[in-house]
Amino acid sequence: MDDNMYPGESSSPDVLQHLLEIETQAAALVDDAQAEADRRVKASENENRERYEEQYRGRVEILEAGYRERIDGVRAEYRVRIDEYWKNLDATELHFADFSCLAAKLLFGEK
Repeated sequence: MDDNMYPGESSSPDVLQHLLEIETQAAALVDDAQAEADRRVKASENENRERYEEQYRGRVEILEAGYRERIDGVRAEYRVRIDEYWKNLDATELHFADFSCLAAKLLFGEK
């Protein structure tokens, strides 16, 4: 028996070849497992992205509808206020003579 060998150990190239084949198979299994993990991660990312975009679009539609509703309300209120302003302005009596006298006093002093 060789001094560098354990009892029952064979130094034949068949054992080494068998160990290399097992290592090759293990590496192939690891590669397959990594490829499957990558596929699952990618599928999960795609699913999550689609779900996010769907929820995002839904939220944007809700916000835009609220925005449009608020803008329409503000426009209607603005229109009512402007119409009221013009009615009040049209109803205001103008006193040109009194205004001219006041302007003359303020600009040119008392006469």
